[in-house]
Amino acid sequence: MAGETSEKVTGDDDRPARKRLSSDERRKEFIRKSVELFAEDGFESSTRELARRLGVTQPLLYRYFPSKQDLVSAVYEEVYLRRWRPEWEALLADRSRPLRDRLVEFYGLYTDAIFHPDWIRIYLYSGLKGVEINARYMKLIVERIFTPIFNEIRADAGLPERPLTEKEIDEMWLIHGGIFYFGVIKLVYQKTAPDTKAVAIGFAIDALVDGLKRGFRNET
Repeated sequence: MAGETSEKVTGDDDRPARKRLSSDERRKEFIRKSVELFAEDGFESSTRELARRLGVTQPLLYRYFPSKQDLVSAVYEEVYLRRWRPEWEALLADRSRPLRDRLVEFYGLYTDAIFHPDWIRIYLYSGLKGVEINARYMKLIVERIFTPIFNEIRADAGLPERPLTEKEIDEMWLIHGGIFYFGVIKLVYQKTAPDTKAVAIGFAIDALVDGLKRGFRNET
């Protein structure tokens, strides 16, 4: 694989042959096409069918992804992990700014990153078919979104950090899911949402902060 190079070759009819890709370029191309395929048709295809639709042989696909799960994991990293921005964590933790402003800005940036057909369709397909993408991403959401937000709401209420309870995680999923559904309405059902995204996020943040703080009152 390391010896693959990009070069232009002409045949007898003077038409340029397909550009040869480096190993890294070919792998990225497989992932890109697999994202398109999974977003369009879900996860039903076998590796043989995937290879056919990617326009390559099954043995060649196996050279890069020894199993379908390896390919799914690469798609997960491309669609979900690469869109995460480390600066979002700094934004959430910036206590020099009002809490509501931080949360509204974060969800504005976060939804800008995820409100794309490939992201939403792959997430929904993987949930329907029990593909591990959902479980992995839900865990990431709890760690990188719910826990920091929960701790910032507690700090704003003058309370110390502590782990979330299952009830609090469920409450946060209800609000987070409502924001996510705004994107589903627009990108999957292709209907006009009743409010702008900013308005919907603002309502959701107010409900989350007020709801959690009401629950915190039992601790004081």
